[in-house]
Amino acid sequence: MLSEQEEYLAKEIVDCAFKVHKQLGPGLLEKVYEICFCHELSKKGIEHKRQVDIPIFYDNLVFNEGLRLDVLVEDLIICELKAVDLVNPLWQAQVISHLKLTNKRLGFLINFNTPVIKNGIKRFVV
Repeated sequence: MLSEQEEYLAKEIVDCAFKVHKQLGPGLLEKVYEICFCHELSKKGIEHKRQVDIPIFYDNLVFNEGLRLDVLVEDLIICELKAVDLVNPLWQAQVISHLKLTNKRLGFLINFNTPVIKNGIKRFVV
């Protein structure tokens, strides 16, 4: 079960994605959606970080390269943003792996390159 804060932020994240998609529509670069999505989060006073490196712990070593989150919201929720025709199932596995590696419970895969944004939002809870 998710906390009230996680559920509140989840609704706000979806609202931000809807606003961006309504304003811009499909067909732009991922980076454009990321910038505008983060702007919408800022307008709501929601803390977030863009392009966050995830350390890898392996064989008693720490590697600080290789994995990166698109957006981390309030240090609680991972948002991976895409602007593609077809969502690769590997990206869904990637979100789940990122959740496990960061000990987060909630993540979103948001594809802005879809006619109806609700069809482009997938929510993951681990």
